[in-house]
Amino acid sequence: MSKALVVLSGGQDSTTCLYWAIKEFGHENVSSLTFDYGQRHRVEITAAKKVAEIAAIGHAILPIDTFKVLGGNALVDDRPVVDSSEQDTQLPNTFVPGRNLVFLTFAAAYAYQRNIEHLITGVAQTDYSGYPDCRENTLSSLEQTLRLGMEYTVTIHTPLMNLSKADTVTMANKLGAMDAMAYTHTCYNGAQPPCGHCQACQLRAKGFAEAQCADPLVERFAFFSHNHPE
Repeated sequence: MSKALVVLSGGQDSTTCLYWAIKEFGHENVSSLTFDYGQRHRVEITAAKKVAEIAAIGHAILPIDTFKVLGGNALVDDRPVVDSSEQDTQLPNTFVPGRNLVFLTFAAAYAYQRNIEHLITGVAQTDYSGYPDCRENTLSSLEQTLRLGMEYTVTIHTPLMNLSKADTVTMANKLGAMDAMAYTHTCYNGAQPPCGHCQACQLRAKGFAEAQCADPLVERFAFFSHNHPE
C-alpha cells in the first residue's frame, strides 16, 4: 500500500489528520514530520512528539528557522496576539506568510527521498482565520506545482478542508484520537492549561461544545489541578 506523511504541528487538527491517515493508509505506512521554524511556543514541538508517541507513529523534526528571522507575526515574535478585527489588515497577526507553502514544499522533498507519495495536512478553509494558504485552491495549485517541479506524483490530502471544528471533533472521536488529543496544543499564547481567551482557544472550545464532547486536554489539566493543588 502507498505510504503517507502527516505534517504534524501538535495541534488538534493535525492530530485528527494523523489518525485519519492511519485509517486510510494503514498504521505501518504512516509517518509524521514536525517543523521547528522558530515558533515562540516550543510546547508545540513537545506536543507533536507526544502525539506521535501515543499513536506509535514514526516522527521526525525538521529545523527551518527562516520564519524566525523574517519575523513580523505573533507566532515567532514577542508580540501580543491581535484579532484581525482589532487591526488595519484583513488577517490576524498570527498569520505567518508562506508558512504552509514552505512546510508542504519541504514535506514533499522529504517524502521524495523516501518514496512517499501522499502528504496530509490539517488545513481548513472553514476556519475563522481565513488564512489564504489554507484554502482549497491554494493547496490544489501547490500540488500541481510540486508535481511539475519534482516530476513526482505527490498528492496533498486535506481531510478537514470543508469541515467545521465540531465536525473535526466528531471525526477525531470516531477515529480514536482522543487519548492523543489530551496532549495537543492549540493556545496562541502558549499557555498550559490553555488560556481560554485567545481566538484559537475559543474556536477549539466552541467546536467541542457544539460536538457535545468533552475536551480531553481541558479534562487532563482539570484532573491534574484537582489531584495536585498548589
